[in-house]
Amino acid sequence: MTNHLFDALFARHATNSAIFLHLPDGQTVTYAEFFTQAARFANAIRASGLNPGDRLALQLDKSPDMLALIAGAIGAGVVFLPLNSAYTPAEVAYFLNDSGAKLLICEGRSAASLKGVAEASKAALSTLNSDGSGDFADFARQMPASFTPSDRGADDLAGLLYTSGTTGRSKGAMLSHDNLLSNARVLADSWRFTQSDVLLHALPVFHTHGLFVATNVALLAGCSMIFLPKFDVNEVIRQLPASTAMMGVPTFYTRLLEDPRLDHERVKDVRLFVSGSAPLLAETHKQWLARTGHRILERYGMTETNMNTSNPYDGERRAGTVGRPLPGVELRICDAEGREMPTGEIGMIEVRGPNVFQGYWNMPAKTREELRPNGFFITGDLGQVDEDGYVTIVGRGKDLIISGGFNIYPKEVELVLDGLPQVLESAVIGVPHPDFGEAVVAVVVPAVGAEADPQMITSSLGQQLARFKHPKHIAFRAALPRNTMGKVQKNVLRDELADLFAL
Repeated sequence: MTNHLFDALFARHATNSAIFLHLPDGQTVTYAEFFTQAARFANAIRASGLNPGDRLALQLDKSPDMLALIAGAIGAGVVFLPLNSAYTPAEVAYFLNDSGAKLLICEGRSAASLKGVAEASKAALSTLNSDGSGDFADFARQMPASFTPSDRGADDLAGLLYTSGTTGRSKGAMLSHDNLLSNARVLADSWRFTQSDVLLHALPVFHTHGLFVATNVALLAGCSMIFLPKFDVNEVIRQLPASTAMMGVPTFYTRLLEDPRLDHERVKDVRLFVSGSAPLLAETHKQWLARTGHRILERYGMTETNMNTSNPYDGERRAGTVGRPLPGVELRICDAEGREMPTGEIGMIEVRGPNVFQGYWNMPAKTREELRPNGFFITGDLGQVDEDGYVTIVGRGKDLIISGGFNIYPKEVELVLDGLPQVLESAVIGVPHPDFGEAVVAVVVPAVGAEADPQMITSSLGQQLARFKHPKHIAFRAALPRNTMGKVQKNVLRDELADLFAL
């Protein structure tokens, strides 16, 4: 029997004595030890009554056992559904009911609050704690340390990841074995990963970035990871000298830049810094280069497609862009009718390739709406491609502001605002307006020591933006609302300011 993803990522490491995980307390986990744990979990999953194609939901803290459980699910042919540990029982109830998961594995501290949720959805409930305790952990310890993987092909479903649902009901993106494996192979090759690398991993593993990008690339390369439970500035600063690569979200880099210990010497053995999941400010690029001598490599991906583009490992890494399409990925810019647009014009980004998902779980109409018959996926992101093939993300299609009949791209206004000395960062949104339909509103975080003066900011925009693009209101905040991956939650700001111009 063959298991497309398990064979490539895990089975070949069954007797590998090299270190896979370095833990903060100094302990290590070898590849062989990790494989043995994955095998026990796979047997426990089967013994729990789950068959190939059944869904397993997990809401767990980041730990080696969480990774091994996902590996075991892949080996057993079970579709894994990792859930954000911050989700409430009501949110978990939706995911269980929608996915039809047969088993939910959670932290012991959450069992009481999730017991009724699991019973209502007819899912079994078990516990697995990050310290290795819990009834599922005890059950797995009784299982054999070897097993035969279930037969799974390239097109079989491997994972079900739910989108954030900021514009409506969360959608379950169906990701196949080859969606995940093909993308990991391209990234490992494009970013030059080898078994001698040490990847600093401080990302969550319920999300594409930490699970499918960082972890799968490390597994393919056979390298080790410094596996941190979360991002902590002191711990990352401590571990950087032992690392050769780090993947993070923009807030990782901005917080590290605030620490005076970050310098050339501390990162002299790091060969690659990758940023994604949210746009990185051009100023952050500049500051990072000045402090460390490294140019951050920015890339672009999403839950439904894994990674689509990347700035080059060798070659010019252009701040403000997400690089060129990855090998095997086709990217085009289209108008509202799906017609391809000329180079340099702004339109909807569409992508096609082996990385693109199979569709939305239980949502055939939504799948047909966003996944064209020819295989191109309508990403919902607005962008443009320059003559050299570099892609720039302008914003989400839903973020486009139409004010007085004019199209206004928030990113354009944000770039100007962020370039002002009195502004640390900004978010531009459209809110209802009785005369213009929508009005441009800027939410600004002032720079340290700067005065929160809206008139000063507005006057500074006069020479750089047409009048119709100017914010009709500037709101000041101590920080912008962000999700766990660092993305600004503009939907939260729109809700807060929806009645700003109400009559």
